[in-house]
Amino acid sequence: MNRPFRLSRRHLLSGSALTGLVFAFASGAAVLAAPPPVRPGSPPPDFTLASAAGAQVSLADFKGKTVVLEWTNHACPFVQKHYSSNNMQNLQRDAARAGVVWLSIISSAPGEQGAVSAEEANRLTASRNAAPAQVLFDPDGKVGRAYGARATPHMYVIAPDGRLAYMGAIDDRPGTDVAEITGARNHVREALAELAAGKPVSTRQTRAYGCAIKYAT
Repeated sequence: MNRPFRLSRRHLLSGSALTGLVFAFASGAAVLAAPPPVRPGSPPPDFTLASAAGAQVSLADFKGKTVVLEWTNHACPFVQKHYSSNNMQNLQRDAARAGVVWLSIISSAPGEQGAVSAEEANRLTASRNAAPAQVLFDPDGKVGRAYGARATPHMYVIAPDGRLAYMGAIDDRPGTDVAEITGARNHVREALAELAAGKPVSTRQTRAYGCAIKYAT
């Protein structure tokens, strides 16, 4: 028997400003979403967050570098798809070899799915053989909301000139099946390659897919 549709803010997946739509895969519903507060081509807001390494890390620390922001939640099946297949780790390592700074950000509120301690975050990084430059904590959700991050994974690429070059999904296959990765168009990889070649980023914004970020209420 089909379960009744039930719209929940925590089930909503992010939509791009181009369409203004947010899709709830879990419920089958769709609602209008407010446009994100940041735009490709504009400087994204600076921030300072605590890291799993015990340091305070600011976006300004990486002025002049290409930076990737990855909003993540280890318990989200969409995130698990990219980590269980090593798709995310391979992208992190390729980015690091090219001098790109990769910052994984956890905006889950304390007690919510995805919230972890620094020790737990470090264990996850090691067990998954992940390679972010830093894992950062945003427990009050201020940074995530400032960027309009709604889903995990939600990806942002900041160019060396300090402007947002890309925001949205990691690729064009919005599902949880690992088999979907083969043949997928990886938007983040494309954006990084175009920036490295001194070219304008051809796809600057897409609709992010994944689990709704478990923000503090």
